[in-house]
Amino acid sequence: MHQLTIRELAKGLRDKTFSSVELTQHYLDRIQQLDPAYNSFITVTAEEALNQAKAADERIAQGDDSVLCGIPMAHKDIFCTDGVKTSCGSKMLDNFVPPYNATVVENFNRLGAVSLGKTNMDEFAMGSTNESSFYGAVKNPWDTSRVPGGSSGGSAAAVAALLTPAATATDTGGSIRQPASLCGVTGLKPTYGRVSRWGMIAFASSLDQGGPIARNAEDCAIMMQAMASFDKKDSTCMDHPIEDYSALLDKPLEGLRIGVPKEYFGEGLNSDVASTIQAAIKQFETMGATIKEITLPHNSLAVPAYYVIAPAECSANLSRFDGVRYGYRCENPADLMDLYKRSRSEGFGEEVKRRILVGTYALSAGYYDAYYSKAQKVRRLIKQDFMNAFEEVDVIMGPTATSTAFELGSLNTDPVSMYLEDIYTTATNLAGLPGISIPCGFVNGLPVGLQVTANYWREGQLLNLAHQYQQQTDFHRQTAPNVA
Repeated sequence: MHQLTIRELAKGLRDKTFSSVELTQHYLDRIQQLDPAYNSFITVTAEEALNQAKAADERIAQGDDSVLCGIPMAHKDIFCTDGVKTSCGSKMLDNFVPPYNATVVENFNRLGAVSLGKTNMDEFAMGSTNESSFYGAVKNPWDTSRVPGGSSGGSAAAVAALLTPAATATDTGGSIRQPASLCGVTGLKPTYGRVSRWGMIAFASSLDQGGPIARNAEDCAIMMQAMASFDKKDSTCMDHPIEDYSALLDKPLEGLRIGVPKEYFGEGLNSDVASTIQAAIKQFETMGATIKEITLPHNSLAVPAYYVIAPAECSANLSRFDGVRYGYRCENPADLMDLYKRSRSEGFGEEVKRRILVGTYALSAGYYDAYYSKAQKVRRLIKQDFMNAFEEVDVIMGPTATSTAFELGSLNTDPVSMYLEDIYTTATNLAGLPGISIPCGFVNGLPVGLQVTANYWREGQLLNLAHQYQQQTDFHRQTAPNVA
């Protein structure tokens, strides 16, 4: 059953080939047996999942035809879940059990989906390797000595290991697309404001966006249909018409104009990865698309601008974790100041503390204009580069990551090199655009992801071209070694 897509599982449920309870138990058994090797889950909610599955079977018996009714899935541990620990991968929230559901979680519950549990992640979504989690590093199913990418590495690894058909994730600077690339799955980062952030623990409020990770574009379309919604509780959520993403999948690609930025194929990109990406782009040409070289002149400034803006916003957002209201509290504080200092120094990990310090510095008097204000001006230039490009092309293609999955621990002492892993993804977040990563080949047995970026609100277009590509290739169907 775990080899089936969401669409195939939904058909099996309605044909009574198996029940949701049987399907859910099958995935729970796989998680128990296989996840110790991957560490992709923080919390497994077996009892709650089986209760949801039983309720879904009753709904299906009464004629519920929702594609997601009875389908098991998982949530990144950044989405609040009523009565279930939501840790954000941090010691700071190791004891936090929310009294409410995030809007995204509520959307899936309303459709009858079954939550298997909460997936591992970089602490407070800060990292590109999923090694900063308080609960230990996640391992890549393709090679457990290598990283799965981050911060949504737990969601990507769980899907790649066939422990869940799909999972929710979040993307602040590439945290859906980069792990999707390294784990050989499909990940969609929607337009900023397309998916509600209410109940999604904030890292950088102007950049964070929830989205789906699944094995193929069709499943991502199904997940996206549930995740996209206007939410009055989220002031950054946009009231924009929602497309029928599944209905758009079969549209031919004739006349599609693809832009390939020359900046994406310069120094730092692995040559074998570059060849694989170029072959994938060539495949689109055989499907009726036209290819044009374009330029994104400020792309090289995306990483430095991002690593000023994101830490600044993280510094503000994480100031609420003070040991007083909720979360970790140090033992026997001498006074209030000692409570603040020790609760935060003991509760946060090294990467989070590093970014809080950088962000606080960038926002401090005397440095705001020199760093934060200048980074926001660069952000505007990056957005304008994309707008200029979209006057000539429909989508932009290139690599998702500079290389395939690298070894665990290899960048732990070099944070700058780790930050540069986001060189192809951060610009999309700074501009608020939608992007997708799809499997497009292998280098030395490890997956390579093709990144596609579109204009605002064009998630349907991204899913369409990804689906059409996946009808012509089988990279997304291949599974990691030892994943039966």
